Amino acid sequence: MTLKLYQVDAFTNKVFSGNPAAVCPLKEWLDDGIMQNIASENNLSETAFFVEEDSNFRIRWFTPTSESIYVAMLLLLLHMFYLISEIIQKIRLSTLQKDEL
Repeated sequence: MTLKLYQVDAFTNKVFSGNPAAVCPLKEWLDDGIMQNIASENNLSETAFFVEEDSNFRIRWFTPTSESIYVAMLLLLLHMFYLISEIIQKIRLSTLQKDEL
């Protein structure tokens, strides 16, 4: 399996500074265990996965130990939007505990 994975430095404008996190765009959802293993292997504070579904983007966030219901890194989300497209009309955030935030 080959996936794109972007490591971003949130909360800074300098390389190798700030809070590193990962963003992984997907064409379809991977098994929860695989996404958790990817987040664990990255060992960053957050790894975000997203999939386009019905013209919306669904996002799931993982720490190295579990899926997170808290989206603590808004700048990571904004950077992810930049990776997706310059124009985004609607976003749905999805976690294990809550279908839509």
